[in-house]
Amino acid sequence: MTLILPKDYHPSLTIRDTEAAIVFIRENFQDKIADKLNLQRMSAPMFVEKSTGLNDNLNGIERPVAFDMKAMPDDTIEVVHSLAKWKRLALKRYGFGMHEGLYTNMNAIRRDEDLDNFHSIYVDQWDWEKIIAKEERNIETLKTTVKQIFKAIKETEKELSARYPGSTYRLPSDITFITTQELEDRWPDLAPEEREDKIAKEKKAVFLMKIGDKLKRSGKPHDGRAPDYDDWELNGDLLFWYEPLKRKIEISSMGIRVSEESLKEQLKKAHTEERSDLPFHKMLLEGKLPYTIGGGIGQSRLCMLLLGKAHIGEVQASIWPPEMIESCKAADIKIL
Repeated sequence: MTLILPKDYHPSLTIRDTEAAIVFIRENFQDKIADKLNLQRMSAPMFVEKSTGLNDNLNGIERPVAFDMKAMPDDTIEVVHSLAKWKRLALKRYGFGMHEGLYTNMNAIRRDEDLDNFHSIYVDQWDWEKIIAKEERNIETLKTTVKQIFKAIKETEKELSARYPGSTYRLPSDITFITTQELEDRWPDLAPEEREDKIAKEKKAVFLMKIGDKLKRSGKPHDGRAPDYDDWELNGDLLFWYEPLKRKIEISSMGIRVSEESLKEQLKKAHTEERSDLPFHKMLLEGKLPYTIGGGIGQSRLCMLLLGKAHIGEVQASIWPPEMIESCKAADIKIL
């Protein structure tokens, strides 16, 4: 657990004004993203049956919160890590058409999260998914979608600044696209996190592409990605340089989803070929699911970024170790 305590930090908004600003950001941004990407809001589950294979495995080592229920004592129920696979199945079940999509207000628990200024065990994000044609599974589709999301963020920032002048963090006007391999080639001696900080500080807003597969120099992935939702050649993270904490902040992880071919390849690379027997994976391999693009956009992260907050606990209610609460209080960081 690491904690950054910026010097001379004095938030200009009270807790109540911060809460009002959070409502403003969430309502405005979700309307913009729904309009730009042609998404309909849908209800989403907080938990799924383990046997379906629908839960997000993240890096493969995080433990989901699991329980049983009285009506189904033989099944294990898991609180979701994210809805990466559920959304794709939902698009088929609910009859969505080409270039139509959905978004949800997703709430999750990640019990093994390492807590710091940006990370909490409580995850709240806009999870979204949209149907595309197979021939649209390419870098241009990915970049176009990223630019639409970036534009929605910038428009929200402008409206927020008009309502709360002096209380918002100014974002750059343009976004840069770069791959994880290009980062490794440029800074081979740095750790992946350090490379992200370097490029974010230089470019201010970056979409870092191709995450999950092994890099040429190190022979290791830049970062872990589950093999059964994003196509590792067509995914990425949306990063901003965040001057208040002098490091990058990740706002979104997204990508074009696996095809039948890339799922087989990635399951093999991840040594998880047994997942191909799970219901979701069987449907995908049999060509019964639509081709899609999707991702998650952190709600609290976006609020933190736009309002210039020093800790995610200032914009969400979660649980924090007592020593973190005391350290924050001493630095005038008011955790909810």
